[in-house]
Amino acid sequence: MVFLSCVMTWQAKEISLLPDRQYVFAGEPLKINFPALVERSLRIQVCNEEPAQGLKPEMFLPAGGAGPVKVRLSLLGVIPVKDITVSVLPQVKVIPGGQSIGVLLHSQGVIVMGRSDILNQTGRFVNPAADAGIKEGDIILKINGEAVRAEDQVRELVAQAGAEGRELALEVKRGEKTFQVRVKPVFCKETLRYRMGLLIRDSTAGIGTLTFYDPEKMIYGALGHVITDLKTNQPVDLSGGKVTGASVQSIHRGKRGQPGEKIGMFTGDTDISGTIAKNTKMGIFGRLQKPLENQIFQEPIPVAPAVQVREGEAEILTVLNGEKVERFTIEIVKVNLQARQNGKGLVIKITDPRLLEQTGGIIQGMSGSPIIQDNRLVGAVTHVFVNDPTRGYGVPAEWMLQEADMLPEASEGQRLAS
Repeated sequence: MVFLSCVMTWQAKEISLLPDRQYVFAGEPLKINFPALVERSLRIQVCNEEPAQGLKPEMFLPAGGAGPVKVRLSLLGVIPVKDITVSVLPQVKVIPGGQSIGVLLHSQGVIVMGRSDILNQTGRFVNPAADAGIKEGDIILKINGEAVRAEDQVRELVAQAGAEGRELALEVKRGEKTFQVRVKPVFCKETLRYRMGLLIRDSTAGIGTLTFYDPEKMIYGALGHVITDLKTNQPVDLSGGKVTGASVQSIHRGKRGQPGEKIGMFTGDTDISGTIAKNTKMGIFGRLQKPLENQIFQEPIPVAPAVQVREGEAEILTVLNGEKVERFTIEIVKVNLQARQNGKGLVIKITDPRLLEQTGGIIQGMSGSPIIQDNRLVGAVTHVFVNDPTRGYGVPAEWMLQEADMLPEASEGQRLAS
């Protein structure tokens, strides 16, 4: 009796941890994947206006039309454990990505991350940029009429003006306002070069992977996780940012304790160009400015509801060389729908021999690589386990669709699909 009680308590806990709301797409069975031990003793009742109808988990209910269905889960049909609402939504189809993308924090300029005083020739600390009114968070768009995009470019312009004893004319953006200031570089005794007194960062956030795009609405999703500021660890405001094409030039292979990475370069807007509207825990989202091609999936495929993602074999799409998207086998080790808060709903393992040989497993730049199972988009690669690069996390594709406002009951916020 004690053993039976413990088992039932464990089963009840597993069920109670399920999200209160589930989604399924019209025309598909409302199947929820439970652990085998839970499923054997589970009973499901549909509790809408009709008398409660008992169903087996593997049969559940055909989803013919859109609308919410209230469902009660119980053990042995006697002990009620949880009520959930299953929303039946129109089928959503997207084209999987896999292409490498470059992410720009803002479409132009360099951002001021802070100020750093200069020790001048007389032994005093000065800051000509601060004296001119430049503040942290400002974006320097142009110097002497020349558009700037990189730290090295700014450093060269400062050095040249300093050597010639000239002032720099800076065009600066703060919020929605743009203004002009003049700054004369000062020679720094500590660094032995001319400086303005600023800490700057160029617009490059790095290379990631496109997860999906809707060829009709031109909405895309990528990365599968939020982009945060390294200094504050807060989400970066990417409202002025953009995505562009990228090419993988080489691979730094990962190993235990040392994650690898894709080394790439931005290829510009020739193939991929898009705006960034949202930066969320489930990835970045926006609109593409022109259609894309995917040689592996030329037509849209269905998106799987999170509750129907199963443990077992799957594949990912990603780039290892140049711009060629390839497919590689993986295993979905665990589906954890209780982890929505951090976006880590899937645990995955790389099983493809060639991918393991070339990368050692999951590497930086692979974030956003779409996960395909049963010819449906089920998720995206997001994180690597530092102590085991063959394993990592993924985010269910359904969660990304919600953030992209591509589901009728998407979370509140800026609408992309309107």
